[in-house]
Amino acid sequence: MDPTFPTIGILGGGQLGKMMAAEAVRMGIETKLLSPKDAGPMRPYAGAQVGDWTDPDVLRSFVSDCDVITVESEWAPAGAAADVLPDDTALWPSTATLSLIKDKGVQKQHLADAGCPVPEFVRCNTMEDALDAAEAYGYPVVLKQCRGAYDGYGNATVHSVEALREAWPNLADDGLMVETFADFTRELAVQVARRPGGEQVVYPVAYTEQRDHRCHAVEVPADIDEGVAEEARDLAQAAVEAVEGVGLIAVELFEMPDGDLLVNELAPRPHNTGHYSIEGSDTSQFENHVRAILDWPLGSTALRQPVAVMVNVLGRREGTPPRSTGLPRALDTDGVSPHIYGKPDVRPGRKMGHVTALGSNRADVRKRAEMAAGAIEL
Repeated sequence: MDPTFPTIGILGGGQLGKMMAAEAVRMGIETKLLSPKDAGPMRPYAGAQVGDWTDPDVLRSFVSDCDVITVESEWAPAGAAADVLPDDTALWPSTATLSLIKDKGVQKQHLADAGCPVPEFVRCNTMEDALDAAEAYGYPVVLKQCRGAYDGYGNATVHSVEALREAWPNLADDGLMVETFADFTRELAVQVARRPGGEQVVYPVAYTEQRDHRCHAVEVPADIDEGVAEEARDLAQAAVEAVEGVGLIAVELFEMPDGDLLVNELAPRPHNTGHYSIEGSDTSQFENHVRAILDWPLGSTALRQPVAVMVNVLGRREGTPPRSTGLPRALDTDGVSPHIYGKPDVRPGRKMGHVTALGSNRADVRKRAEMAAGAIEL
């Protein structure tokens, strides 16, 4: 390995970029962030820049002294950055991987073609196509924007023709995906960190609790049969290999009542369901992402304590700037680590932070995490 400290360029300035940068800086790695707007989470970093990240001149200047470029989101302009990269600068995940993942219809078809089990789906270009698909599958069905959906935005579960007609104008841009409703027992997630040569490490299987299509809480390890856990880890690795992912890739899964597993979707970067790993794992998902894109040895994914629980802190009002009197009360909860992202404005349902609790008793750890998250009213 080159004995000099490398420089990482991150396309994005939100909480994921902030937490990537924190792990890089801890290891003495210089970090630059580029965002098209003044994103609050990136402000603490001297290497944060605001500019038109679709402008070749802006990108050329940004990438010129970087050893590797990565993305905070699959919708960052990685393709435009790749066009101006110096010959000795890498970009991970690759544009090929991102092109397979950022469109949910393309992603799901690619996974199905690779032999990964997925819910039945079809991409629909018109509302009439969607109505026909819903009738064929039977209500309820899930509507998903093919591009741009995140954190509960861009998805809807509809139970009738009328509800689909109402939802269509708000979701359809160049069409959308209609998917059978997976009547699952629980939702699971697995993080996989993978180097360019294929070496990879797998995190414990996490149980994820969703509310209104948003992640509310994550418990690790998931309270499931070890046979299901092993299958989940194997399926996650197969899905990541199918898209030739490099870096940290999150795989969301459905566990069905018969024990079968289905791949819901992939995220080609650190993910909300892996935030627990900052305090809970020997090596956080963010550190392993940095290691992987630099092609450095990957760290242990073992839990530091038997149980970790993360609960998201969501916005409760509309306003600027965020205000809270609850952080000291959260800090007074034993064994809890709060993270506030530093977003400059708040709105109901927006992810503003999270808390993580560790311990040995699942019910107690969950209780402490919920208490701390509930105390932080933003």
